[in-house]
Amino acid sequence: MHPSNENLPTPITSMENLFGGPDNSSRSEKVFVGHNLGNRTFLALIPMKDFYSMSKVANERQEDGTPASQRPLDEAHAAKLAKYVLKGLVTAAIEYRSNFGKAASSELEAIQAQMGEQVYLSMQPLVVNLRTCTPGGKDIQGKRMEQDGETACYKIFLNQRDLFYVVDGQHRRYAMEMVFEFLTELRLNRKYPKKPKLFDADFKEVVPSAILAAWDECDEVARAFCRVAVEIHLGLGVKQEQQLFHDLNNLSKKVATSLALRFDSANPVNRFIQTELLRDILQWDDVVDGDVADWHTDTGKWTFKDLAAVNALLFLNKTNIANAAPADVEARKPLAARAWESICMVPGFGEPGAKTKTVMAQPVVVKAVAKLVFDLAFGRRRSPSADGELELLLTKLSSVNFSHDNPCWRYYEMTDEGRIEHNLAGLKRFLPADDGSNRDIGRFDPATGWMRFGSKHNDIFPIIGDMLRWQLGLPSRHNRDEDLNESLGL
Repeated sequence: MHPSNENLPTPITSMENLFGGPDNSSRSEKVFVGHNLGNRTFLALIPMKDFYSMSKVANERQEDGTPASQRPLDEAHAAKLAKYVLKGLVTAAIEYRSNFGKAASSELEAIQAQMGEQVYLSMQPLVVNLRTCTPGGKDIQGKRMEQDGETACYKIFLNQRDLFYVVDGQHRRYAMEMVFEFLTELRLNRKYPKKPKLFDADFKEVVPSAILAAWDECDEVARAFCRVAVEIHLGLGVKQEQQLFHDLNNLSKKVATSLALRFDSANPVNRFIQTELLRDILQWDDVVDGDVADWHTDTGKWTFKDLAAVNALLFLNKTNIANAAPADVEARKPLAARAWESICMVPGFGEPGAKTKTVMAQPVVVKAVAKLVFDLAFGRRRSPSADGELELLLTKLSSVNFSHDNPCWRYYEMTDEGRIEHNLAGLKRFLPADDGSNRDIGRFDPATGWMRFGSKHNDIFPIIGDMLRWQLGLPSRHNRDEDLNESLGL
């Protein structure tokens, strides 16, 4: 802010034609003038649709055709961002109604509930380069906008050829394109488009007029109410664009997975962990930040990353919780809560020193339980007796021997004679065929008496699940010839 009777700061006074007027084809933008590490930049808030129409991705300046200042476009990543942007427009349409005294829209609220509510939504600023001006924007025409005798901002005038070339934010811009295509096709055809599939609905059914009107409101708020923050660099060359892209994308430190999951309340599985699992079932006041190497110092609590990984299997039969549908998670929450209650009944679980007391304190074992629950409840190969088998699993889980000295866990370390000695011969029918694959699931340490399972969880938890099937008397998941022969007494 500068009083109107004072001169502009030195870096701006050299801007030619600052007080000049626009030509007939120009458009105006209100900007703040800043100096980012000594380089003049403009900061602007531009309606989302306007930004999309006046911008372009900065990826065609190399003579050999290789990108000048962008990585290849990842459409899957852009689609995730598009869903986020669409969710944001729904929230903005609801907020717009509230701000301007309009009655609440049950249709918008229904759409929001189906997409999943989120405590806060925001899009980070986009970084662009205005290539058609001289370095520092000295040839840009503009004038000072004053309020109460002080400079509030500047109005600059840009020609139609003055496009914003996106240096950082090409996936956000492409996400906007996908959202606008979605809304346009929906409006024209009155049906949800197959692609891009940004909303989980039947694309064959005609969308009711009231719902269509709600989506139109989302399109309207993108025209003026929803603005994106844009940092405009002025007259950068190829090397400068490349350097800026590098610095913006390589000098930041990635957030640790557990911390990112812990802070994210938008994902419905995360919300279950935060609001129900930790508070009501596990009754943990917090989680731990990293894996516990020294089991003597184990508090019994886990990292958020491990909790998310187990619940990914329990709810989705996947290794991560990305793309969890709110409706699916809501329907499966009662079963998930009951599964965790059964796990908590295992002696020693969740207590200080839990890892020294029970193998159930190791996440890979709980993953095995979660996979069993999902398969028996929702699996494609469910048997007619699956409901009874699921009930057996949940009611008898705490009676399984989850102690470290259970010889079952050491099956692959034993000889055939040792397996017979420990009454493990029947376990063979439940385990994967001996095809020469690595079956190193972990090691038993005689000195401590602890069974430590390995780190390759995706290879190990299915085998632990087979061991649990055998101990609980559940059917084997392997239908091999020797199983049939044995069942027939051959």
